[in-house]
Amino acid sequence: MPFTPTDRFNAVIADIDAANAEDPRRVTVDGVERPFESVYAERMTETLERMYPDASELLRIAARAQHIRRWEIPRDSQPKGREGYNKWRLSLRKMHADLVGAIMAEHGYAEDEIAQVGRFLRKEGLKRDADSQALENVVDVVFLEHYWDDFVSKYSDYDDDKLIDIVGKTLRKMSSHGHAAALELDMPDAQKRIVLAAVEREKDTLAKMAERENG
Repeated sequence: MPFTPTDRFNAVIADIDAANAEDPRRVTVDGVERPFESVYAERMTETLERMYPDASELLRIAARAQHIRRWEIPRDSQPKGREGYNKWRLSLRKMHADLVGAIMAEHGYAEDEIAQVGRFLRKEGLKRDADSQALENVVDVVFLEHYWDDFVSKYSDYDDDKLIDIVGKTLRKMSSHGHAAALELDMPDAQKRIVLAAVEREKDTLAKMAERENG
């Protein structure tokens, strides 16, 4: 059954979009310069709709708010290295959950609904909660489809083995539905080679994951 947005849902999405429209970073898409996070949020919604057309209202909110006002906590707010990176990601997830929670409360969503969206954005319940896993799948497909080239350019010192390892770790976070969507992307040959090499390297782990999903 097609999703029918409610007035409160539309109001929440409008407020998320207004928050992201303040992003000082700009990206040019189809010849038009736009706020970076506005484009990201729309890509999240578009990919969610493609992968999960029956997505719940709360999952749709979480997808739109995945990076809400992300620029406010830059990477250099935490030290370099794995520990600093993990602290940075945790602080982002909390901020995203808090910001969208306040918006949802303003428009009449219940505490349990707000808490559920917060759990999605904090990545709680991966591999256990279907909606949390769906959001992770969408995030990873959006990255592969739209931001791979930027990532490779930013980390031009990474060799193929490093890139294959990164994609492999991404695949482990996804479900078989996410894997299928990723492999259906129209990727440039260089990217496809890395992704397929990661699939080959991780084939035993991915097979066990699929068994658990189906068991």
